[in-house]
Amino acid sequence: MSIQDTIRQQVTDNSVVLYMKGTPSFPQCGFSSGAVQILKNCGVSFAAVNVLADADIRQGIKEYANWPTIPQLYVKGEFVGGSDIMKELYASGELQTMLAEFKDAE
Repeated sequence: MSIQDTIRQQVTDNSVVLYMKGTPSFPQCGFSSGAVQILKNCGVSFAAVNVLADADIRQGIKEYANWPTIPQLYVKGEFVGGSDIMKELYASGELQTMLAEFKDAE
């Protein structure tokens, strides 16, 4: 299986996926940390892929979305954006709407 096939499977098998540097409990960059915090604020569970653990994934995800930076958020297999886009969508309320169906039970 190619790295692109692996990524495609990750984004389709999980409703919400964040490609990030580090892990949700130990982010390795400020942008990834901010992205995790936004998703936690939205109250959703998400799959996290640590791009620092696999150089092929780290390069492959940039090619997959044709997006040069990490973190990258995918919802229902669709690329949403990186850190700045996540902040804008969160500030406008659009991200909460997009993620509402995945919200954890209270």
